[in-house]
Amino acid sequence: QVQLVESGGGLVQAGGSLRLSCAASGSLFSMYHMGWYRQAPGKQRELVATITSVSSTNYTDSVKGRFTISRDNAKNTVYLQMNSLKPEDTAVYFCNARTRRLGVMYDYWGQGTQVTVSS
Repeated sequence: QVQLVESGGGLVQAGGSLRLSCAASGSLFSMYHMGWYRQAPGKQRELVATITSVSSTNYTDSVKGRFTISRDNAKNTVYLQMNSLKPEDTAVYFCNARTRRLGVMYDYWGQGTQVTVSS
């Protein structure tokens, strides 16, 4: 079982920045494929960014050039640096950890942190 705790959300004006953190429990963090997802009111949860165990990254088009995902395996933490924030970035942001054991994929989720961008 992996426990994920997000922090760093809040209220920011358009054009501002926030850094989200996600702390994970357990000793196998470096092997996890980590991701950030978000869910706006009335919308489905969507992928924002992912980072593999070898730090290969992927971003959804709407955040490319503005958001950066990174990880610190020594701290069991993944980050999402969000710059040039827009009102449409407003959502609850969730941290995800994905791992595979004996051929079975496991997904773990944090409780979410609210990001609100005012215009």
